[in-house]
Amino acid sequence: MTQRVKMKRPYNFSAGPAAMPLEVLTQAAAEMLDWHGSGMSVMEMSHRGKEFVSIHEQAQADLRELLAVPEQFKILFMQGGGLAENAIVPLNLSCAGTVDFVVTGSWSQKSQQEANRYCTANLAASNQTDGHTTLPAPQSWRLSKNASYLHLCSNETIHGVEWHELPDLKALGYDSPLVVDCSSHVASRPMDWSRVGLAFAGAQKNLGPAGLTLVVIREDLLDRALPICPSAFNYRTVAENQSMFNTPPTYAIYVAGLVFQWLKRQGGVAAMEQRNLAKAALLYGAIDGSQLYYNKVARDCRSRMNVPFFLRDETLNEAFLSGAREHGLLQLKGHKSVGGMRASIYNAMPIEGVQALVSYMLDFQRSKA
Repeated sequence: MTQRVKMKRPYNFSAGPAAMPLEVLTQAAAEMLDWHGSGMSVMEMSHRGKEFVSIHEQAQADLRELLAVPEQFKILFMQGGGLAENAIVPLNLSCAGTVDFVVTGSWSQKSQQEANRYCTANLAASNQTDGHTTLPAPQSWRLSKNASYLHLCSNETIHGVEWHELPDLKALGYDSPLVVDCSSHVASRPMDWSRVGLAFAGAQKNLGPAGLTLVVIREDLLDRALPICPSAFNYRTVAENQSMFNTPPTYAIYVAGLVFQWLKRQGGVAAMEQRNLAKAALLYGAIDGSQLYYNKVARDCRSRMNVPFFLRDETLNEAFLSGAREHGLLQLKGHKSVGGMRASIYNAMPIEGVQALVSYMLDFQRSKA
């Protein structure tokens, strides 16, 4: 009888849906058919039953602790992803009629275009002329008077630029709240809530599976919705119903809750930030020190989560990707709009995965020298 050989699990560098901690996947698999002796899978539970209510409340409490969310903020578990929030946010907050946007890549550009359906979406600043490789200085922004809010994508997944510090709008003399799309780096570093009015994130990069969308909103912003805002997307309605006005994404919330518990076991967000800094330094160091690879983003705003890089000889792209797959390094092809390669190194990616990628990159370079 032939014995099956257990294969080493590959390293998945997907930008999203992204890799999740193996511990979380293992626990979810073990609890799939019978959650804690309930006789039910979480997929089968009533969202109003005591079993799921306990899962939901624990996930909320753990996330508030992890992100150090102040009490004056509501945590909402919603659906639709970050892309839907590009409409849901202006439907809830654009009561003044004008919203300011800082466009630094594909995602903030999509946000401005979508918001323009519901309000006047003013382009306050853009880095498009340099190919989305730098960040416009806040002092140069063309801000509106009495705008409803300013929208910022704090990490651009496709172009690989990241705001390492959120802007202080009050220092700019700007009284409107800051809205932050933090989908691709949430829980990878601490958040300065004193500078934020609302933050949202699709879960499928750093928090869990696709289907869950996180919204953290300051309570004083809950009553600004436009009359046309659907009830299920009205932040006040969602908050008053504890994210259960409609059936929430129950299984995604459960798995995200397991991720939150895993993050706490790792030492929390501060500990994860140090790991992420080390991973990013290792990968960027290999790119900058090579003759074959290069990164276009200015060093002071490079993303710690999404690292795009290019081969100077693009005829080698397919050979590079094929060899990477053979070495158990998956999903390294860059976004179709920019080409090249991209390694997403979210919280769940261990340092060993980045070490394996760097080792392969150096071996590939030597083989083509």
